Amino acid sequence: MSLFSKIFGNRKPSTPVYESDDLTINGESLRLTFFAHASLAIEYKGRNIYVDPVTGHAEYEHLPKADMILVTHSHYDHFDRAAIEVLQTAETRVLCDKSSAEGFAGDCYTMLPGAVAEPFDDIRVEAVAAYNTSEHQLQFHPKEREDCGYVVTLGGNVRIYISGDTEPTDELRALKDIDIAFMCVNQPYTMTPDEAVEAVEAIRPKIYYPYHYGQVDEPTDVEALAERLKGVCDVRIRPLA
Repeated sequence: MSLFSKIFGNRKPSTPVYESDDLTINGESLRLTFFAHASLAIEYKGRNIYVDPVTGHAEYEHLPKADMILVTHSHYDHFDRAAIEVLQTAETRVLCDKSSAEGFAGDCYTMLPGAVAEPFDDIRVEAVAAYNTSEHQLQFHPKEREDCGYVVTLGGNVRIYISGDTEPTDELRALKDIDIAFMCVNQPYTMTPDEAVEAVEAIRPKIYYPYHYGQVDEPTDVEALAERLKGVCDVRIRPLA
């Protein structure tokens, strides 16, 4: 079931239905909805959390308003004020990295790597440093810009890691007890397939969703990536190219 089916019921929606996964993990129920590239949504106990909403990845005007929005960094395919403004209300909590906060019109939580926020009693957000480590890629996501990934903990039981744009880093490898991981695999800007395998093997999530793997000249063979990770975790391929 998708966010659109929830809104329109049996009526034909005027916009596409987005693929969703309904999960129960550690006794907590949630829904993940997949838009495109790095844009996705998490629904938990009636709250709607949007990650890196970007105009063109979804018709946000037809979706539920956001209770929380996460922005990983200021690149155009992650930070889009127009999409945020469509989704937000006066009650929406917006959490974003330092660079995005500088260009954001309105109140937001500015998240630096290592920071922790508790925007709701049962939702905790930890910022994880996201940056390139390969010499030929340092200009894309420099460590000193302080881009963020996030670990979102729901109800104290379910930990979801959203990498943003990064390569395997010490901060990533140190993550523990991750239930669901969205980790980028997009050349030449983020992880190679080899690096994605390394990252998944390091943190051992229960479920790994490759994301942010399209819209470039060098496509990622996510099916081959899933094959390499057999026996490590459940790899789920969804429309996040």
